Amino acid sequence: MKYQTRKRALVLLADGTIFYGKSVGIEGTSTGEICFNTGMTGYQEIFTDPSYFGQIMVTANAHIGNYGINDNEVESKGIKISGLICRNFSFTHSRVDSNGNLKDWFEKHNIVAISDVDTRALVAYIRDNGAMNAVISTEIDNIEGLKKQLANVPTMEGLELASKVSTKEAYFVGDENAPIKIAALDIGIKKNILRNLTSRGAFIKVFPYNSNFSELAAFNPDGYFISNGPGDPEPLTDAQEVAKEIIKSNVPLFGICLGHQVIALANGISTYKMHNGHRGINHPVKNLLTGKGEITSQNHGFAINKEETENNKDIEITHVHLNDHTVAGIRLKNKPVFSVQYHPEASPGPHDSEYLFDQFIESIKEAKKIQV
Repeated sequence: MKYQTRKRALVLLADGTIFYGKSVGIEGTSTGEICFNTGMTGYQEIFTDPSYFGQIMVTANAHIGNYGINDNEVESKGIKISGLICRNFSFTHSRVDSNGNLKDWFEKHNIVAISDVDTRALVAYIRDNGAMNAVISTEIDNIEGLKKQLANVPTMEGLELASKVSTKEAYFVGDENAPIKIAALDIGIKKNILRNLTSRGAFIKVFPYNSNFSELAAFNPDGYFISNGPGDPEPLTDAQEVAKEIIKSNVPLFGICLGHQVIALANGISTYKMHNGHRGINHPVKNLLTGKGEITSQNHGFAINKEETENNKDIEITHVHLNDHTVAGIRLKNKPVFSVQYHPEASPGPHDSEYLFDQFIESIKEAKKIQV
């Protein structure tokens, strides 16, 4: 598509700030919480990550779409972001194993995207002023109407979104003859989490977000997992009750991202909405148990209260984010339960955090008294 033929488009923030750009060819309007991701690669995984449901994504990397798409590089069924804002949108792509271009893929899923935005300025603005609701649109002459539409968009704080992305029916993943059975509570699970568990000899039953403990326990699992996902963790009271029951059962439990926050809430630790969150593939984390640093992939707009965690006699902080010293991992002192705020399955070049899956499997084997 020629640059000159594209329509103008805009980004309207909740505080009234406007940034202008060009439509990539998909006309319309989209709303959601605006956030940015600093990753240089992995845009397809980002766009299909259920944790981004309801959010408009600003990519800090200047070029998006240059390596096309691959049907195997998705984290869920369909695109989960509400819309895309980028600097340079590549209408052509170059990669041997690509299945097509990004524009056709967005058109298939009816995703509004705009480019030629000064994303350096926009990212800096979000960084300084915080994540907020926004609208992107090709209706540049209807700003007052867009403001009214934006005013009706709910804020992310207090918003339950797990029900929008969770499976409707339970399903199985892996070899049913595998030596380890895991019950996974899907509050926005990524496919690569399941791949990491099945590759380590696990057979998994994935349960809908509103399943109760009895339903999970009926699978007679050797371990439990609570997934990542979108939205505010506080409204997920059913998931918190499930976490409490799992902890009482003394069966190993592992949580990632939203699952980490649910486990914290189940132990009386509150959560809060961050100024602009952590989203990218280069976040430094320190493992306090080993003293080693990890380069991690992160995607969250909420975090757990550090002071309350430090004062909880049953909880130990295992990982901290080195940029702002927020809690990045915890474990229960007398239970086989641990969780991390970041994404060990993402492996953004470094595989620094994959050991966490090994740690989970080993805790299950220890509980089962299996020697492998």
